[in-house]
Amino acid sequence: MHGVFVTGTDTGVGKTVIAAALIRALARDGVRVAGMKPIASGAALTPAGLRSADALALMRASNIAAPYEIVNPYCFAAPIAPHIAAHDAGVVIELALLRERFLTLAATAECVVVEGAGGWLTPISSAASMADLAAALELPVVLVVALRLGCLNHAFLTARAVGAHAAGLAGWVGNAIGPHFERAAENIATLQAHLAPAAAIVPYAARASDEIELPLAAARGLVGLQ
Repeated sequence: MHGVFVTGTDTGVGKTVIAAALIRALARDGVRVAGMKPIASGAALTPAGLRSADALALMRASNIAAPYEIVNPYCFAAPIAPHIAAHDAGVVIELALLRERFLTLAATAECVVVEGAGGWLTPISSAASMADLAAALELPVVLVVALRLGCLNHAFLTARAVGAHAAGLAGWVGNAIGPHFERAAENIATLQAHLAPAAAIVPYAARASDEIELPLAAARGLVGLQ
C-alpha cells in the first residue's frame, strides 16, 4: 500500500485542491485510491450530520467508496484550531482511532492520500500535533507551498521540521494563491535549489477550480509508484 500525508506551509494554502488533484490523477491511471481527512474544523450541518467541504472534495475525487465517518472521523463545526474545537465539543482526538480508520481505508486501496488540517505542527490535542498523526500513520509527507511573499521562510522551516519525521519529505507542490507574486520565478528557483525540484507548480488561474490537473508522472512519483 502506498500513501502520503499532505501538509502545508499554513492554513488556506490549497491542501485540499492539491490532494484532490493527486487522487484524480492516480484514479485516471487505474490506481485504487482513497482520500482521507482525519480531522476537519469548519463544517456545515446537514441532514446527515456535520460535513466538511474538504472531506467531501476528497471523497468525490476518490474511486473507492467509503462511509463518511471513515474518511473524516473527527468533524467540528467551528473554523478554529482542531484542538480548541475538540475541547469545545468535549471530544478527545485519539491517534489510535485515526490509525484504525486509516487502515480500514488502506485495506481496500492501493493508495491513500491523507490531508492534514492547518500546518505541520498544528496541535490536535494537548500532547499531539499533525506531525504526530503523520508518524502514527507512517506516511511520507507532501508539502504544499503557498507561492506568495514569505513562502521561502515558511517552506524552509516546514521542510526542516518534516525532515525530522521518520518517513521524510516525499516532495512538494507550489500553489499560487494570488494573481500577483513579485519575482515569482526567482522565488520558485530558490525553493527548488534548497528543497528539490517541485513535483508541480500550480498557477493561479488553474487554482480557481478544484478540478485542476496534476501530471501523472508527478502524482505517481509523490506516492512512490514509479
